[in-house]
Amino acid sequence: MRKLDARSLKILRKLAPEISEPVHYRSILPPVSMHHAADEDDFQERLERLSAEEFDYLAGKIMDGSECLKCISPESARIFIDLLEKKAPGGSGERIRELYKSSTGYEV
Repeated sequence: MRKLDARSLKILRKLAPEISEPVHYRSILPPVSMHHAADEDDFQERLERLSAEEFDYLAGKIMDGSECLKCISPESARIFIDLLEKKAPGGSGERIRELYKSSTGYEV
């Protein structure tokens, strides 16, 4: 099971500054979307805080299986992927969209 490293913790705290120590989460997106964001609009506002580099980092974690995009709702996944494509264009958004569809059956 994944343990969040310093870089992941920094991103998590940027998305959900209300999180207190110690952090027991094994991923970033599911706890933010399910426990900290009030709704999809709030989730999107939180994600908009991330830089292109941070989106690239999360995309890499999704691609290597250490970040669980399929653990969030299709709407939250769509929000993440749309912002990924906007902030960090280069194809990873399209690959992750395909990965999400093949693993969940949902088109986002």
